[in-house]
Amino acid sequence: MSADQISQDGSTGKLTVVGIGPGGEKNITLAAIDALSQADAVIGYGIYLRQVEQFVDQARVQEFPMGKEQERALEAVRLAAEGLKVALVTGGDPGIYDMASPVLELLAEMEPDDRLMLGIEIVPGVTSASMAASMIGSPLAQDHAVISLSDRFVPWEQIERRLDAVAGANMVVALYEPSSKHRAGQLGKAQEVILRYRDPDTAAAVVREAGNPAETITITTLEKITESAHDKRTVVIVGNSKTKAIDGWMITPRAW
Repeated sequence: MSADQISQDGSTGKLTVVGIGPGGEKNITLAAIDALSQADAVIGYGIYLRQVEQFVDQARVQEFPMGKEQERALEAVRLAAEGLKVALVTGGDPGIYDMASPVLELLAEMEPDDRLMLGIEIVPGVTSASMAASMIGSPLAQDHAVISLSDRFVPWEQIERRLDAVAGANMVVALYEPSSKHRAGQLGKAQEVILRYRDPDTAAAVVREAGNPAETITITTLEKITESAHDKRTVVIVGNSKTKAIDGWMITPRAW
């Protein structure tokens, strides 16, 4: 199905893209809870839907398998075009490596009059970098970058150029999706790039499942980041040349 195949019956529906943060009641915003509780339909991956099931009427839930971003966006827009209030659930923040972009790209393909018939709202959520940073101190207090090591949407050659630029600029960097069952060696490759510019003993942290019961936190060094368990639900934060690890905290001073 493409954008021009989405039905529009003249009703004004609303599509809310809802960021739920890392999951769990403590880390979800009141705006997200409000959007979920008022929705006629709630769409998302099973892992996200289970994290917010206490806020949702289960009879209104549509679960999609992992890797079906376009299908989720199409179904959410279709239902909103029929006049429903739709909540499209995302982990973290919907505008950071998530569903806000596919939804807005889809809407951009629609006729202007059809777009005007839909209300759109994006509810922000706590993203992995800020959640992980809060657990380990103040690593992002200076200029920093967030780079995903997944080459699903961006070629590795481009990712490596971005890593090289950020490392060369001496910026703190938060690495998303450092590995998965299909990409076992990406973190090691990123480490090699950063080591061109950064000392091996640069302070670093590996935070897995931030904000969830299975979370693990390891304060380490750039040289040793690959030694800690990591997967696609892990954030690796590598400090700049001023970042220090002191008493279990990772501290980047605000003043250079």
